[in-house]
Amino acid sequence: MSGLFQVPWSDYRPDLLDALWRTVSYTVVSFAGAVLLGLAVALLRLSKVWLARAVAAVYTEVFKNIPLLAIIFLAYFGLASTGLRLDVFTAGCVSLIVFYAAYLSEIFRSAISGVHAGQTEAGEALGLGRAGIFAHIVLPQAVRQALPGTNTFLVDLLKSTSLLVTISAAELMSEGRLITSATFRALEVYLVISAVYFALCYPLSQLLLLLERKVRAGVALSPGRRRRLRAARALLAEQPETTVKAGAV
Repeated sequence: MSGLFQVPWSDYRPDLLDALWRTVSYTVVSFAGAVLLGLAVALLRLSKVWLARAVAAVYTEVFKNIPLLAIIFLAYFGLASTGLRLDVFTAGCVSLIVFYAAYLSEIFRSAISGVHAGQTEAGEALGLGRAGIFAHIVLPQAVRQALPGTNTFLVDLLKSTSLLVTISAAELMSEGRLITSATFRALEVYLVISAVYFALCYPLSQLLLLLERKVRAGVALSPGRRRRLRAARALLAEQPETTVKAGAV
């Protein structure tokens, strides 16, 4: 074991930190884009317009059945051959977005469909429009149902950024390949890179599990909801006093 760790890691620390930042950047941008695109596709799948449903279904089936590596090559090399040249960061993010949006759209569609129709009818009875019903009634309940699957795909997306090594995206795996080429210490280098991925993914997965438990327990996460809950508790606390006074009279 004494001969295993011989790479001068201090010399590569700035490059590794930069690669770590790029990996996180790919993950954050791609996940945000995948959530937005996945939600849009899910809403198209639930549309009453046949053409919209058909287009969304074709998109979902196409990108669910093409390997992510092939999508990366198409985005970076394929589009360049047609004259549309994307930089590495854009190509990497676009590839991850269109791939994971297909899966997230199925999760979102199932979650939205799982909200009972009576909730929508109650919103209509209160005079809310379609947008208000979706934003204030359907979406909060759908998020609770979609959270487990979405969390899983976030961690998976973080690990999948390693595939961007094929287009030299300067993320962690690309940096590991460069260090290996310079030191010829493949075992040591990739052990360290794997440990960095574990140090990223394991705490993230545990944090997401904690968030999921809090949401399922009904804990208020947004400041607005916390204020409303405090106001509701204060109102309920005042009711017994009002009842006692009324009984005394």
